[in-house]
Amino acid sequence: MPGRALILVENLSVPFDRRVWQESTTLRDAGWEVHVICPQGSKRDTEPFVELDGVRVHRYPLRAATGGPAGYLKEYGSALWHTLRLAREVGEVYGRVDVVHACNPPDLLYLVAKRMRRRGTRFVFDQHDLVPELYLSRFDRGEDLLYNVVRRLELATYRQADVVIATNESYRRVAIDRGSMAPEKVFVVRSAPATDRFRQVPAEPELKRGKEHLLCYLGVMGPQDGVDHALRALAALRDEQGRSDWHAVFVGAGDTFDQMRALATQLGLDEWVEFTGRIPDEDLVRYLSTADVCLSPDPLNPLNDVSTMNKVMEYMAMGRAIVSYELREARVSAGEAAVYARANDVSEFAKLTAELLDDPDRRARMGEIGRERVAGELSWARSAESLLAAYAEAIR
Repeated sequence: MPGRALILVENLSVPFDRRVWQESTTLRDAGWEVHVICPQGSKRDTEPFVELDGVRVHRYPLRAATGGPAGYLKEYGSALWHTLRLAREVGEVYGRVDVVHACNPPDLLYLVAKRMRRRGTRFVFDQHDLVPELYLSRFDRGEDLLYNVVRRLELATYRQADVVIATNESYRRVAIDRGSMAPEKVFVVRSAPATDRFRQVPAEPELKRGKEHLLCYLGVMGPQDGVDHALRALAALRDEQGRSDWHAVFVGAGDTFDQMRALATQLGLDEWVEFTGRIPDEDLVRYLSTADVCLSPDPLNPLNDVSTMNKVMEYMAMGRAIVSYELREARVSAGEAAVYARANDVSEFAKLTAELLDDPDRRARMGEIGRERVAGELSWARSAESLLAAYAEAIR
């Protein structure tokens, strides 16, 4: 029987976090009373409390980390305190929680779940990221003391979990092999774009800024996300492939946003490259509807090779051809909707981009393949079934 679910998320506000919002509304539709605890956004999702479409969202103030690992320790400590406080308030005001559903990073939220389990609450661990691999990929410090700490925190989270939700089969194998979870306790709930958000609109040639082609990057701009690779590939597209018939737009924000703008200037790309920051959905769809090729430049590293990139799914939902590096989970997601450059080879990335720009028929075929994949085997409807099965197992 559905009951009361409390979803914990630290790294994005809700409903801005699309995966968490889809999970929340899926559970609501299945009869669950859903509460979410998350940080407040800076420009959106700013209210401390709001009830949206039957989902109660409790938000706390949080200053994002700056600098290295020490900045994240400060951020995560503050988030943990606020989450514990709000979880206690939810229990006092609304009654006992049946399932607490913690979305990482960080792998500290099991501490909230551990306290709630004493009252019979079941714990679902929704592993959005492999934090040990994230640490290695983001900070380039090797397997030092802090790496071993995050490994221990991940293991402690697995040990507390009644059920684990993994975003793909690679993550599922980690939960089973590294986390010693029973296979029947680990469910794959793939992230999938909301189809009502990603709908084609008429192309707007003026977005190409007088050029023949538009290239588009959508997503976070952090150290592991490869925006620097995309910019160097665009420089190679101009210098090695002799192409100046394109305009590129980078949509999104993150820790390295200012650095990436500076790198574009350093590479002499200001004439070709535009950074929009985060923009409303209606503007995002305008750019994606006009784009000829979309870029997924995440470099090969311990995290990216086994992670599902939301941008790839969103490009496919919009029927765009994609250029990616050769990554294990990129191929699982995109299949023939993308072309794949040798890992971290910006020259080949540029060459493949040029080939797609010259072949509109191929781009159209790739776009249709992607759209069919997102509407079929990779759709949220499939993921929703797995999410509800995970909850059924948790409360069984």
